[in-house]
Amino acid sequence: MANFSSFSTRIKSFIPKSIQCLRGSYSISTFRHDLIAGITVGVIAIPFAIATAIGANIAPERGLFTAIIAGFLISALGGSRVQIGGPTSTFIVVLYGIIMTHGFEGMLVATLMAGVILICFGIAGLGTYIKFIPYPVVTGFTTGIAVIIASSQIKEFLGLSMGSVPMDFLGKWSAYWHNLSSWNPAAFVIGMGTLVIIVYFRRYKPRVPGTIVALVAMGLFTWLFNINIDTIGSRFGSLPRGLPAPSFPSIHFEQILVLVPEALTIALLAGIESLLAAVVSEGMTGWRHQSNSELVAQGIANIGAALFGGMPASGSVARTAANVKSGARTPIAGIIHAGTIFLIMYLLAPFAAKIPLASLAAVLLMIAWNMSEIHHFLHLLTAPRRDIIILVTVFLLAVLVNITAALQVGMILAAFLFMKQMSDVSEVVSASQDSEDSFPESSDIDSVNHQAIPPGVEIYEINGPFFFGVADRLKNLLNQLERPAKVFILRMRKVPTIDASGMHALEEFYIECKRQGSVLLLSGVKKNPLKDLRRYHLDELIGEDHIFSHISTALEFSRELLRVEKFKQAMR
Repeated sequence: MANFSSFSTRIKSFIPKSIQCLRGSYSISTFRHDLIAGITVGVIAIPFAIATAIGANIAPERGLFTAIIAGFLISALGGSRVQIGGPTSTFIVVLYGIIMTHGFEGMLVATLMAGVILICFGIAGLGTYIKFIPYPVVTGFTTGIAVIIASSQIKEFLGLSMGSVPMDFLGKWSAYWHNLSSWNPAAFVIGMGTLVIIVYFRRYKPRVPGTIVALVAMGLFTWLFNINIDTIGSRFGSLPRGLPAPSFPSIHFEQILVLVPEALTIALLAGIESLLAAVVSEGMTGWRHQSNSELVAQGIANIGAALFGGMPASGSVARTAANVKSGARTPIAGIIHAGTIFLIMYLLAPFAAKIPLASLAAVLLMIAWNMSEIHHFLHLLTAPRRDIIILVTVFLLAVLVNITAALQVGMILAAFLFMKQMSDVSEVVSASQDSEDSFPESSDIDSVNHQAIPPGVEIYEINGPFFFGVADRLKNLLNQLERPAKVFILRMRKVPTIDASGMHALEEFYIECKRQGSVLLLSGVKKNPLKDLRRYHLDELIGEDHIFSHISTALEFSRELLRVEKFKQAMR
């Protein structure tokens, strides 16, 4: 019955929030709030979707397709009440590299694969753990992405007359420097004007969508005065007024193998940003989200976006926050947001083609600035050295190498430094030779200072997790003793967990004790470590009667062993 109840609870955790909300007391008043919020966020999302697509070297309509399809699916199937999904600037750098290397079809295949990976993450329950990625890794990663995004927009912002921009960071800036004399003052003025309007409305009239106002104003200005700069229409042609028919990209097995790292990077980025957005909304509203259900929805949304020729999608922190501030109550607001984008694309596509690329570059520069969170980055430079090492390494790899390497190396480095930290915390100390002044547990009622330790008995205590960091110390323990102990008691009352390396070291330690003629006793083994020892069959090797719950019973058993040995010696 307990297993069935657990299974039933797990199944319920995957029921979308939209269904849960509609089953409840969904009223006209709630719909009114959702309608206003959905329309507001839909209007806000359009320039970001277009700018993100162009920044990734993708046709602008692909961003709109993604905002509509993925935005609808994330809200309809997700585990958050107010999450808004769609294309986000986090993907720009990754997608640009994938398209340059594998083409647009390769990007679609990687997005499909990422969708499947996200669904597997959710079903496996990994949503609970993705949020535990170390803060220095996330900060160094996002700041690095922000620097790359900003760097990629210099050509359009200054209106430089140059060919394709190199992919690598240093190559970009070298090319900019050599082509600086070709800058277009008109494009620069339009870009700066866009930035000024956005900053003004953000600071003094935050309720007004400053990005929309800036793009409309600069588009009208460019059109009325016939300013000769690149626009969406002149570079990409007119925008479509509807969605394409869904189609499956051609997939080859060899291509799948090559794209695994890119797909995994997309999946991790989508998972991290989506759960971060859900946590932010949870803090703003108090409504709990279902992380694993959210990952499944993100996976389905990415598959849907790829089938409609879109790009990867995730939950957006900025748009989700705007949704909450606009009064959203349920996922219906997110569904309305997707419908709003579709309606505007259908009605106003010809006007969107007039938007200058310099204005979109300014939008992405503002996104990069907000994304960088430079104050958090600088504050982390005052953190412990290990965190600074992770932060700077991830940042430099993201900027100078690539995003995939930054994420992989960052996680591996964080894991190794964490293990080093745990190794420093865990220790093996002598509990039978330390004096009351030197042994830190002397004031403890269970301290061996309150026990009578017979001659020939050595007591050592493991403080902290018993894993491979402690295993090496345990191997060398017997070599440190002047002469082998007749009874060796290993206290484990402060061991919360033991891994395979620790169990292997304990097995070798038992064998070495036996070889030297010492009897190994364990005391204070907690429930979980004892369960692991039994699974590893160490209880059978050491002997169930040699494992004790308390040091006093272990010492009593030691005295009995020593008395028996003395009796045997006397009878010889």
